[in-house]
Amino acid sequence: MKSTHDTPTRIAPPLQDLLLAAVDALARRRACDIPEQTLDRLVLQGWLRWNAGSLRLTEAGEATLVKAQAAMLDDTRLVA
Repeated sequence: MKSTHDTPTRIAPPLQDLLLAAVDALARRRACDIPEQTLDRLVLQGWLRWNAGSLRLTEAGEATLVKAQAAMLDDTRLVA
């Protein structure tokens, strides 16, 4: 049985954009800029977790982030 924590081969573009934007906000220490609904969705996916009052990227989130970034590179190479 597949769980929500499994990393799919390719994630849907809207969900990919949400993850990339959330990671960017976290890197800038602006978690307050991430909409609550987005946080809930990314936590439910198993890509983010709460740790002592801070949001952290999970291992599954890191793997998904790498795939999302690779997909963006592939897309830009197709355009160029």
